[in-house]
Amino acid sequence: MTATPKRFIAGAICPRCAAMDRIRSWENEGVLYRECVSCDFFEQLPVEDTSSPEIETRVNQPRETPADDTIQTVRIITPPDR
Repeated sequence: MTATPKRFIAGAICPRCAAMDRIRSWENEGVLYRECVSCDFFEQLPVEDTSSPEIETRVNQPRETPADDTIQTVRIITPPDR
């Protein structure tokens, strides 16, 4: 497994020096690393799958097929002249 590139986390504040936008993060062999480029803060965390199941909505449900598959023609009605 190769390491992912180091990327800055937008809006992140360093827990040690309180500098904003100085934290960068990367993953290597199942371990998540974070470090601050302004101070000596460094942290490593195991990568966990904390994803929760997807909430059921009308968008992610299978579509119901209409019971009546007959084709209906559309009739355009032109209004009478006034």
